[in-house]
Amino acid sequence: MSRRRAHDDDDGYDRAYRKRRRVSENQEIEDSLEFLILRVGEKSTSSIESNLERLASVLEADLSTFRAKILRIITDCAIKMPEKCTIYTTLVGLLNAKNFNFGGEFVGYMAKTFKEALKNCKWDPARYALRFLAIWAVDTPHPQEEYLDSLWAQVRKLRQDNWAEKHISRPYLAFDSILCEALQHTLPSILPPPHRDSYQYPMPWVVFRLFDYTDCPEGPTLPGAHSIERFLIEEHLHSIIDNHHLERKHCAARLLNFPYKLKIPLEYCIVEVIFAELLHMPTPRYIEISYGAIFIELCKLQPSTMPQVLAQATEMLFMRIDTMNVSCFDRLVNWFSYHLSNFQFRWSWEDWDSCLHLDEDHPQPKFIREAMLKCMRLSYYQRVREILPKGFSKFIPERAEPDYKYAHEGAASLPGTSAALQLVVSIRQKCTPEEVLAVLEDLPNPRSEEEGGGRFNPLKIDVFVQTLLNLGSKSFSHSFAAMSKFHYVFRILAESEEAQICILRNVFELWHNHQQMMTVLIDKMLKTQIVGCSAVANWIFSKEMSVEFAKMYVWEILHLTIKKMNTHVIKLGDELAESREKLARAESRYSDSDESKKKRGDTGKPTEEMVERMEEKLEAAQADQKKLFLIIFQRFIMILSEHLVRCDTDGKDYSTHWYTWTIGRLQQMFLAHHEQVQKYSSTLEALLFTQDHRIFEVFQQFVSLRA
Repeated sequence: MSRRRAHDDDDGYDRAYRKRRRVSENQEIEDSLEFLILRVGEKSTSSIESNLERLASVLEADLSTFRAKILRIITDCAIKMPEKCTIYTTLVGLLNAKNFNFGGEFVGYMAKTFKEALKNCKWDPARYALRFLAIWAVDTPHPQEEYLDSLWAQVRKLRQDNWAEKHISRPYLAFDSILCEALQHTLPSILPPPHRDSYQYPMPWVVFRLFDYTDCPEGPTLPGAHSIERFLIEEHLHSIIDNHHLERKHCAARLLNFPYKLKIPLEYCIVEVIFAELLHMPTPRYIEISYGAIFIELCKLQPSTMPQVLAQATEMLFMRIDTMNVSCFDRLVNWFSYHLSNFQFRWSWEDWDSCLHLDEDHPQPKFIREAMLKCMRLSYYQRVREILPKGFSKFIPERAEPDYKYAHEGAASLPGTSAALQLVVSIRQKCTPEEVLAVLEDLPNPRSEEEGGGRFNPLKIDVFVQTLLNLGSKSFSHSFAAMSKFHYVFRILAESEEAQICILRNVFELWHNHQQMMTVLIDKMLKTQIVGCSAVANWIFSKEMSVEFAKMYVWEILHLTIKKMNTHVIKLGDELAESREKLARAESRYSDSDESKKKRGDTGKPTEEMVERMEEKLEAAQADQKKLFLIIFQRFIMILSEHLVRCDTDGKDYSTHWYTWTIGRLQQMFLAHHEQVQKYSSTLEALLFTQDHRIFEVFQQFVSLRA
């Protein structure tokens, strides 16, 4: 018995000793890890790259034991040492490459920290979701900094310079003796108002940097990115644009008459600030064309310097376009084509001949191709042919004209040719919609009984849509008039969503060489309810449109479709709120003596039944809106997943130009419609975003932005 107790005592002592030793060893390892993480990026005989690689390997080996500790330390470092933010993001990226689960946990941990910081009014941690809003995808040649990060760095630099700066005017110095003798006032305490759910705070934004002092020729030096002078100059220029953007000539004159313009390279500062406004994420403050109009006026007022600086900026943007955000790519194409159209389409194309040897999906040749297509909207085919030198002929768009298949050679063998010819004669003889339906009546249905989607006849749609729109092809007005006259026929034929998609396919088949016509016609069809929003979304993501998928006009159509839906929901919501307010106001005024007046129905207030019907309409519209977003994101996930699986199976790099472009479009969808998408984020996460982590990361970035 005593031996057993002794044995137990010894065993207990050994266990306690081992536990203390294990705790001591673990504490030593934790302290060592914390020291290594804290000191990374500081002075060392080795390069920062090699230090990060070694640290990532050490941490990866200890993740199984010290995962929570490592998460907390890196998060704290990222928050408390913002000057080393890029070092820690690089470290996390290396760890994520080694251990995907850890990367996901880190994103979740940062999102949680972000939310807790907002609840506790600690704003600094919230800034680290802002990489999602960057104009560029890389920090080369200029670091991507959030506005407050940049401002804080500028304030710290100002403190290092003993609070001396050279921009703010100090007229009070001349009256120092008078002001010092004046009586002083005690400022009252100023308390900021408490937060209310109804408050709308400005979106965070990333500071746009294009130039540094090496880009400017001899003359005044451009202040550094972290100098307070740079901040004050930019704030002043932004203020001028804010106050005068509606008057382009006055705005340009005010910008060029900037105070202290002899102390700075003013043209460079102005160009950078205007591009910062134009490329601001998620949307510019003002309509895009206003910035192009201001640039034109600046070039007119300062022809000796401004065009050269603007050309230099355009060249720099073009050379860095492969890392540019997709939304900014679109805006740059729109601005560049508009600018060319105002200066006789002159440009030094030979300077960009390096893009002739690049893959067609590379952003540089894509930029030129899309710019030429936009120039076609602002000019005409022969003029665009004359713009480009012979070596750039592959970027010349097709002639913008209809491709009516029933007029092709050999069209007589097509099943609908006879009806199409008869329909042409009938429409030219000013037939009625009923007579059109009679012409189409005997066309056979190529669809079998077993096929779903209703019993619509694709041949009828084919003959009617292509023939009618070809007859109205002379102008937008002719097309609109034809659609308006035969709207009844469209509604009869478009009996289901599949039938509506068939209409869209025929619009594309006829006008595939005229992107603007397609965009305008589909917009008109949405307005007149010939096709629905979900039909447009499904058509864009269909296999037939895969060749067009990376072209700008496709996304122009999709975004105008979403905006149409969002506007409809907002309008119904406003009408319902107004009716509820009127009803409540009216009921509070009525008394028993007004009963007879109420019975006559002349009170002018909506009834409860009317309000209920409006509520039902709003609920139906919101359901359609939710369905639209679900369709779009589901299709995104499907095509991206197919690409990733195919690349993984074939052992190829998945990060192609197509993949980068499509992921960029997915990000654009989140940002451009963030207010609406946010309402359905829980549903999206539960139903859709549970696939490949490379896709899920985009959703996580969006959620953390508004967590």
